[in-house]
Amino acid sequence: MKQSFYRLFIELTNGKITSGLLKRFARSNASRLFVPSFCKAYQINQDEMEKTLAEYPTLHDFFTRSLKQGVRYIDQDPYTIVSPVDAVIEDIGLIKPGHIITVKEKDYSIREMIGNDEKLDSYTDGCYMIFYLSPSHYHRIHSPVTGRVLDQWTLGQKSYPVNKYGLKYGKAALSKNYRTITEVEHITGKLSIVKVGAMFVNSIEVIHNGDQLAKGDEMAYFSFGSTVVLLFEKNSFTPLTTIQTPYDIKVGERVGHINHDKNINQQN
Repeated sequence: MKQSFYRLFIELTNGKITSGLLKRFARSNASRLFVPSFCKAYQINQDEMEKTLAEYPTLHDFFTRSLKQGVRYIDQDPYTIVSPVDAVIEDIGLIKPGHIITVKEKDYSIREMIGNDEKLDSYTDGCYMIFYLSPSHYHRIHSPVTGRVLDQWTLGQKSYPVNKYGLKYGKAALSKNYRTITEVEHITGKLSIVKVGAMFVNSIEVIHNGDQLAKGDEMAYFSFGSTVVLLFEKNSFTPLTTIQTPYDIKVGERVGHINHDKNINQQN
């Protein structure tokens, strides 16, 4: 019952006024009373948390919590891509002609998602991966590679649910929601990290400084459930064949390999 209440509360309040009110409440002292029940409803692992429940002054602070040092191992192979988030990998595929990806039987425009025609050609016929974060997940975003930030920009004004029902029946959430795109140059090429909000006008807080990223560095965090889309250049990335969607993943776990050899085969 509590879980159903929270899901309804979160996913049906995406208008500017209602989401603004919820945002204000989540940051208020009164919201701390909901922290224990929220934690219980979503079965959040308290052993991983940096603080105890009593130490979070608001629901927002709890939701954007950090983890204890060492509870996530970051794969350090320079030719691997790791998961930037704790999430469910909902889909992996190739970007189709016309810069279209199909998720849950619904077409999404990469052109609209990144909003930059000059950068669009880089991802023609490339690969994409979609990571969905439910309210139960750890909501900090880490770099999937070591590299240099080439560019970062923000698009969209409103956010709709990005769970499997929102992706299938919603209003093109991946390409219309409020989103921040970070383009990163890595050891053999580049990729774009699209952080898609699911709540509030601005539900993404970017926290990294400078233009250098090490694999596993914190980049940003979400306020409430959201989605990350990774976009790869053509022939630049090979996903693990062991990943069959939907697939639970943790920050730092490898999701595939950078193709430093054009003739590289898929590997596990």
